Parts: sequence; C-alpha cells; structure tokens
Amino acid sequence: MPFRFIHTADIHLDSPLKSLALRNADLSALIGAATRAAFSRTIDLAIEEEVDALLIAGDLYDGSETSMKTAVFLATELARLDEKGIRTFVIRGNHDAMSRITRELTLAASVKTFTGRAEAVKVEADAPFEVAIHGISFSNTHAPESLLDKFRPPVAGAVNIAMLHTSLGGAPGHDPYAPCQPGELDALGFDYWALGHIHQRSVQGAKGSIVMPGIPQGRDIGEAGPGTVSLVTIADDRTLTIEERVTAIAQFERVPLDLTGLDDWSDAINAMGSALRKARREAVCDHLVARLEISGETPLSWRLRRDPDLLLAEAEAQAAGIGNTWIDKIANAATPPAAPDHAALDETGAPVHELRALILDEVMQSPGYREALAELSRDLMSQLPGEVRAAFGEDEDESTAMLDMLAREGADDILARLQSPSAADAQGGED
Repeated sequence: MPFRFIHTADIHLDSPLKSLALRNADLSALIGAATRAAFSRTIDLAIEEEVDALLIAGDLYDGSETSMKTAVFLATELARLDEKGIRTFVIRGNHDAMSRITRELTLAASVKTFTGRAEAVKVEADAPFEVAIHGISFSNTHAPESLLDKFRPPVAGAVNIAMLHTSLGGAPGHDPYAPCQPGELDALGFDYWALGHIHQRSVQGAKGSIVMPGIPQGRDIGEAGPGTVSLVTIADDRTLTIEERVTAIAQFERVPLDLTGLDDWSDAINAMGSALRKARREAVCDHLVARLEISGETPLSWRLRRDPDLLLAEAEAQAAGIGNTWIDKIANAATPPAAPDHAALDETGAPVHELRALILDEVMQSPGYREALAELSRDLMSQLPGEVRAAFGEDEDESTAMLDMLAREGADDILARLQSPSAADAQGGED
C-alpha cells in the first residue's frame, strides 16, 4: 500500500486581526475564526483520505499572544487524528518559539514535536518500504544561520522525508530564517522536503519535491488566493504524487475596476458590481474578501475622492447582493481626464483643475517642497516602530516614490473637496 500524508505549515491559529476589526467587525469575526476553520478542514481531509500522517512545518501558533483556548482547540483537533491512528509530526517555527504554551501543552502520544536537536523518526506503515521523518525545531525566535548541517543523513533503504522551517531562497516580506537554497536541499538526498515559513505555495527542486504548501488560510490582502495544503502519496514504486487541496473558507483577492471614460455614477457602480460578480465566480473558497482597485481617467475621479463613504457603502451593498462577498478596502487611483471639458465645469470646477496642474507640475517638483517633504517624513519615521517604518520603503528610492504617491493622493483628496457639488454632479451624474 502507498504511504500518504498531508503537509501543512503557517497555520497561525487565532492570529489577531486588528486592522480588519477597525474597518468591519463582521468581516473581522469571519477571518478571525477562519484559521481554526481551515485547521479543522485539514483534520477532516486527513481522516477522509485515511492518510498515515499529518506534517506541520512550523508556525502553528501566532507568537506570544497564543491563549490556552487556542491550545485546547489544537489538542482537541489532534486527538481526532489520534483516534483514527494517524500520527502528527510538528516542528516549531519562529512564531512557535515565542509561544508560552508551545512547551507547556501536553498532546496525544501520537504527536511528535521535534526539538532543537535534529532527529529521525521511523514510521510504521503498510507500505513496502520504511519511512523516516526527519525534523528540527527553532529553539529561538530567530535562526539566521542554515540548519542543514544539523540534519542526520537519510536512512539507508527508507523513504526519507525532511521537515524544515526556512526562508529558502528568500521572498519579499519574509525575514531570513534558516536560509538555504533548493540546490542544497536536493544534494542532501531526501525524498521530500516539507517546508514552511513562506506563505505562498511553491514546488521546486530537481525532483519537484521541495514544497512550500502555502498558508492554509490567508489573513489579509498580502496573502491573497485560496489557502491550501499538500496531499502527498508515495506509491509502492516510491514515485511521489503531490496534490494541492484547498482548506481556506475565505479568499482575499484584488479586484481591478477600470472606470476609463465613464461619467455617470450609476454606470460606475454597475461596473463595480460586474467586477465583483466575476471575482466571486472565479473564487474557489466559501467567502470572497475583495480589495477594489479603481483606476482609469474619468470625470468621476473628483467625486470618488470627495465621497469615499458613499463609495464604500455602494461597494458593500453590491457585495451583500452577491452573497458571501466582502469589501476589504477600496484603493482609488482614478484620475481626471487629461484634457477636461471646461464647458462641463461650473465657475469653481475649472480653477480647481488649474490648481491641480499647478500643484503636480510645479509645486511638487520644486526643490524647496521636496526638501520640506523629506524632512517631515524623517521626523515622522523617527517616531514610528521599526516594522511600520519599513512600509515607507527599504531604501531611499522606494521611500521617495512612496512619499510622492502619498502627496499626490493627499492633493487629490483636498482638491476633490474644493470642487463645488454642482461641478461634481455635472461630471458624475445624479445620486
């Protein structure tokens, strides 16, 4: 019989979602419970597929904020596997190393949690070959050096599966943890590398068996797409089959909305509804959490900036009508037409357009303005925590680009409020 297992990582049980809570309490409640729901689905999948083992490659918890309620939930879910004779193998990642309960929680005897010293555990199975699972946990919250030299050699004659929490070749937004390269993993001779840490799914290596399963449930727009785990089958002839299985209940997606040429508010809202319905049809999870990204040259740009509360209400109404669809945020990058029709503007509208051109083309390009902006940003960033400062860019060029974007958006927001209601209605139609 084949040997089968599920490989997951980066579950982040009960991860706090402070930003969502501020915007939409109902959405926050949905996503706040989603990490548990995705884990329960993983357990269900393991039982339905009658696998031999569940491998969790780090970051089961979400750092020091883990509560004993989370621990009780975890123990209860893993006990379901124990009752079915399914073993669980766990390595600790950087977030687990922060957790107080990581070392205190007592789990079923069928759960093996690897320590900071590399081990190799032989697994009893009905397969015509031995299986050895190798693993090493993080002892501390940081692991800046490679851990590969700590692994024991593959067990001769066995199918060898290795578990490692690693930044691998590196990825944007991820700090270097236990860094290594796919070629180094291939050279060690293991049959399958069950990795964790990078939240995007990837399958690499000469044999296609170096696997990041991806996060099983995304928590924000930076973790867009359906959350998944890997169902792995090792056949009697030792060939591997790796299947991607969706576990998430909610799927974050960016939904583009190009309003180029539209000058009627109702037409823009109808276009928004069409974009959301298309995204809902394409989503594979129970719920869609959409970030609307508005672009294009449109006379409505002023009104979109002037009435963001109305725009959000319209979007949420469209989402509610579709069902199981939520609005995470609206990112509005629409701009006015390059050559506005001054005949359509009242006596306030035309000067506002001229003022915008003056601000963007002259004021914002002047050396005095740019130096004042840079000084203001330096003063602001000096008062912010390090992790927030990184949002302004990793180097001077990125920081300058970010400040320019914020300045342009701020100017457009202010100018939108200077335009008279009659001028905006002439461009955007009636409510």
